[in-house]
Amino acid sequence: MTDIHVSAAVITDSEGRALLVRKTGTERFMQPGGKPEAGETAAETLVRELREELGLVVFQDQLRPLGTFVSAAANEPGHRVVATAFAMSAEPEDVVVQAELAELRWITAAEQDSLLLAPLSSEHLLPLAWG
Repeated sequence: MTDIHVSAAVITDSEGRALLVRKTGTERFMQPGGKPEAGETAAETLVRELREELGLVVFQDQLRPLGTFVSAAANEPGHRVVATAFAMSAEPEDVVVQAELAELRWITAAEQDSLLLAPLSSEHLLPLAWG
Protein backbone atom coordinates (compact mmCIF):
# COMPACT_ATOMS: atom_id res chain seq x y z
CA MET A 1 0.00 0.00 0.00
CA THR A 2 1.39 3.37 -1.03
CA ASP A 3 1.33 6.34 1.34
CA ILE A 4 0.22 9.77 0.11
CA HIS A 5 1.52 12.56 2.35
CA VAL A 6 -0.68 15.63 2.73
CA SER A 7 -1.33 18.60 4.97
CA ALA A 8 -4.92 19.19 6.10
CA ALA A 9 -6.74 22.03 7.86
CA VAL A 10 -9.50 21.61 10.43
CA ILE A 11 -11.13 25.02 9.95
CA THR A 12 -13.98 26.13 12.18
CA ASP A 13 -15.98 29.35 12.17
CA SER A 14 -17.40 31.49 14.99
CA GLU A 15 -20.63 29.43 14.91
CA GLY A 16 -18.71 26.19 15.50
CA ARG A 17 -19.17 24.82 11.99
CA ALA A 18 -16.40 22.97 10.16
CA LEU A 19 -15.34 23.67 6.58
CA LEU A 20 -15.31 20.79 4.11
CA VAL A 21 -14.43 20.85 0.42
CA ARG A 22 -15.06 18.57 -2.54
CA LYS A 23 -12.59 18.43 -5.42
CA THR A 24 -13.81 18.49 -9.02
CA GLY A 25 -14.56 15.00 -10.32
CA THR A 26 -14.91 13.44 -6.85
CA GLU A 27 -17.83 12.64 -4.55
CA ARG A 28 -16.35 12.79 -1.05
CA PHE A 29 -16.02 15.87 1.12
CA MET A 30 -12.81 16.40 3.08
CA GLN A 31 -10.78 19.01 4.92
CA PRO A 32 -8.95 21.48 2.68
CA GLY A 33 -5.26 20.91 2.08
CA GLY A 34 -3.02 19.00 -0.27
CA LYS A 35 0.28 17.45 -1.18
CA PRO A 36 3.63 19.14 -0.51
CA GLU A 37 5.88 20.53 -3.19
CA ALA A 38 9.60 19.74 -2.98
CA GLY A 39 11.20 21.16 0.16
CA GLU A 40 8.00 22.38 1.79
CA THR A 41 7.21 21.76 5.45
CA ALA A 42 3.71 20.58 6.36
CA ALA A 43 2.75 24.08 7.51
CA GLU A 44 4.16 25.70 4.35
CA THR A 45 2.17 23.25 2.24
CA LEU A 46 -1.03 24.12 4.03
CA VAL A 47 -0.49 27.88 3.78
CA ARG A 48 0.02 27.52 -0.01
CA GLU A 49 -2.89 25.12 -0.53
CA LEU A 50 -5.36 27.29 1.40
CA ARG A 51 -4.38 30.30 -0.70
CA GLU A 52 -4.65 28.34 -3.98
CA GLU A 53 -7.87 26.47 -3.23
CA LEU A 54 -9.82 28.93 -1.08
CA GLY A 55 -8.18 32.34 -1.54
CA LEU A 56 -7.52 32.20 2.21
CA VAL A 57 -4.41 34.05 3.35
CA VAL A 58 -3.03 32.30 6.42
CA PHE A 59 0.28 32.61 8.25
CA GLN A 60 2.05 29.66 9.85
CA ASP A 61 1.65 31.12 13.34
CA GLN A 62 -2.14 30.89 12.91
CA LEU A 63 -1.97 27.10 12.53
CA ARG A 64 -2.31 24.93 15.65
CA PRO A 65 -0.72 21.48 15.14
CA LEU A 66 -3.09 18.55 15.77
CA GLY A 67 -0.81 15.64 14.86
CA THR A 68 -0.43 13.10 12.09
CA PHE A 69 -3.28 10.79 11.11
CA VAL A 70 -3.52 7.80 8.75
CA SER A 71 -6.61 6.60 6.83
CA ALA A 72 -7.55 4.97 3.55
CA ALA A 73 -7.26 7.48 0.71
CA ALA A 74 -10.63 8.83 -0.43
CA ASN A 75 -9.93 9.01 -4.15
CA GLU A 76 -6.96 6.65 -4.75
CA PRO A 77 -7.91 2.99 -4.17
CA GLY A 78 -5.18 0.91 -2.53
CA HIS A 79 -3.46 3.97 -1.06
CA ARG A 80 -3.27 5.42 2.44
CA VAL A 81 -3.28 9.10 3.24
CA VAL A 82 -0.83 10.26 5.92
CA ALA A 83 -2.04 13.70 6.96
CA THR A 84 -0.31 16.29 9.10
CA ALA A 85 -3.27 18.26 10.43
CA PHE A 86 -3.60 21.76 11.80
CA ALA A 87 -6.53 23.62 13.36
CA MET A 88 -7.45 27.22 12.60
CA SER A 89 -10.40 29.60 12.42
CA ALA A 90 -11.95 31.38 9.46
CA GLU A 91 -15.33 32.77 8.48
CA PRO A 92 -17.50 31.94 5.44
CA GLU A 93 -16.80 35.34 3.87
CA ASP A 94 -13.04 34.57 4.02
CA VAL A 95 -13.16 31.65 1.57
CA VAL A 96 -14.07 31.13 -2.08
CA VAL A 97 -14.01 27.96 -4.21
CA GLN A 98 -11.17 28.05 -6.74
CA ALA A 99 -8.43 25.87 -8.31
CA GLU A 100 -9.48 22.20 -8.35
CA LEU A 101 -12.36 22.60 -5.90
CA ALA A 102 -15.95 22.07 -7.03
CA GLU A 103 -17.74 22.94 -3.79
CA LEU A 104 -17.37 23.89 -0.15
CA ARG A 105 -19.71 23.47 2.79
CA TRP A 106 -19.76 24.65 6.40
CA ILE A 107 -21.34 21.90 8.48
CA THR A 108 -22.38 21.26 12.06
CA ALA A 109 -21.65 18.04 13.94
CA ALA A 110 -25.30 17.02 13.37
CA GLU A 111 -24.92 17.38 9.59
CA GLN A 112 -21.81 15.25 9.10
CA ASP A 113 -23.76 12.01 8.60
CA SER A 114 -25.64 13.54 5.65
CA LEU A 115 -22.49 13.87 3.50
CA LEU A 116 -20.25 11.34 1.82
CA LEU A 117 -16.97 11.96 3.68
CA ALA A 118 -13.35 11.00 3.12
CA PRO A 119 -12.23 8.37 5.66
CA LEU A 120 -9.66 10.78 7.13
CA SER A 121 -12.41 13.33 7.82
CA SER A 122 -14.91 10.94 9.39
CA GLU A 123 -12.36 8.88 11.36
CA HIS A 124 -10.01 11.57 12.64
CA LEU A 125 -10.42 15.21 11.65
CA LEU A 126 -14.10 16.05 12.13
CA PRO A 127 -14.12 14.63 15.68
CA LEU A 128 -11.28 17.10 16.44
CA ALA A 129 -13.34 19.99 15.06
CA TRP A 130 -16.02 19.52 17.69
CA GLY A 131 -13.87 18.09 20.50
